[in-house]
Amino acid sequence: MSRDLGRVLRAWLPERARARRWSLRARLVALVLGLVLISCASVAAATTFALHRFLLDRLDQQLAAAGVRYSESLEHPGFGAGKELRFDTVVGQPPGTLGARIVGGKLTAIGVVGAGSGHRTPSAGDQAVIAAMSASPAPRTIRLPELGEYRVTVVAGAQGELLLTGLPEYPVDETIGRLSVIEAIVFTGVLGISAVAAAVCVRLTLRPLNRVASTALAVSDLPLGAGDVVMPGPVPNPAPSTEVGQVTEAFNHMLEHVEAALEQRHASEGRLRHFIADASHELRTPIAVVRSHAEYARRTSGELPAGVSQALARIGSESYRMGRLVEDLLLLARLDSGRSLARDRVDLTRLTLDALGDARVAAGEHRWQLDLPEEPVYLTGDEHALHQVLANLLSNARAHTPAGTTVTTRLRRTRDGVELCVSDDGPGIPPEVVPQVMGRFVRADSGRSRAGAHTGLGLSIADSIVGAHGGTIEVSSRPGHTEFIVHLPAELDVVAASAAQDDAPS
Repeated sequence: MSRDLGRVLRAWLPERARARRWSLRARLVALVLGLVLISCASVAAATTFALHRFLLDRLDQQLAAAGVRYSESLEHPGFGAGKELRFDTVVGQPPGTLGARIVGGKLTAIGVVGAGSGHRTPSAGDQAVIAAMSASPAPRTIRLPELGEYRVTVVAGAQGELLLTGLPEYPVDETIGRLSVIEAIVFTGVLGISAVAAAVCVRLTLRPLNRVASTALAVSDLPLGAGDVVMPGPVPNPAPSTEVGQVTEAFNHMLEHVEAALEQRHASEGRLRHFIADASHELRTPIAVVRSHAEYARRTSGELPAGVSQALARIGSESYRMGRLVEDLLLLARLDSGRSLARDRVDLTRLTLDALGDARVAAGEHRWQLDLPEEPVYLTGDEHALHQVLANLLSNARAHTPAGTTVTTRLRRTRDGVELCVSDDGPGIPPEVVPQVMGRFVRADSGRSRAGAHTGLGLSIADSIVGAHGGTIEVSSRPGHTEFIVHLPAELDVVAASAAQDDAPS
């Protein structure tokens, strides 16, 4: 039994899951149609049962009247000794009336009133069923093999015989059948009209929810993570007292709170950007002074103790690192504030060659490979910023992979623009770090080696610069293969042929 219950549940649960995927509109329309269908079925069942009971009562009354006339015909003069009893000699019987006289389990007389003045004799099968009847004054329904269903009464006569009187039930069945057909047609029409009316009413009632859904979808498409966000206006709410109106009102209040929070966040970010920019700008001079004094002390103080010389070297290296950090923070603050970049014609092929040459000098223990197209690739953008993007990607590959790692730089045109790829066969980035590897101060030291001190802003700067050019950076990593792909859009691409013509000697 438990196995059967399990099969039933497994068959029922998918249906429930499909029902849960229905929209609210479909559920409401289905609920209304279900209620209408139940109401129609209840009315049909009640009317059919009541009419059937009423017609049976009328038939029983006719049967009682027919039985009285039949009993009277038995004492009618001319009937009796030596004469055959004939039921159809009694006038006033409706067509189909059945009469029989049973003596000792045998039929001595039987007949069915015909449409005219004659009568017909039931078949042998019908007679066998009738001969087996017992006395029952109360009307009852029997089924005869040939004649069909009859409503009959069987009473005992004065001489011990059984007198059977019956009327056919087919008029009742025909009436009930016609009523069922009429009810089916009428209720089908009512169901169709109810479906259309319910769909229209539910659609009109849920129209504010559709506006709420559209507005929520528009909000979900907005870049809420950073910057000044313009929120859509409130959803119109013509009926705030209804349940749908209350949902709309709550949604509008939520939009107001979200908009206020975003404005506060944007103002806070603006103040923070200004502070970082101002602080970075002000720190550049003292850091440069510290570096210069440390370098001056190392060169002009003659022979210094080993500890003092090492301390001055550390001051110089750390001030240099601090200077790079200040410059990176200042650049990020400028990019975050929406500062426009230069829009010059940039030879991306030459820029890639220069960046790779610098990387070879800085890390000769790595194997550097280059894959360039036959024709030079030109872009409209900021040459210095794009060079910094490629330099940061190569520096990231150099700093976080062991010696002997192969780093491949590939440049090619695509249907949508230009693609610049930097890949390596190092240990890879931990999977939990990949989604936020382009963030600020994010390190992947647990999965890649740390060859030197870094600020953790290189990839974030590269991502900001590429975003300012309208492009994107994709990252994929697994042990033995890490790849950074820079996509720059087609509208930045300058046709190489025209650029080559401009550079051609006259």
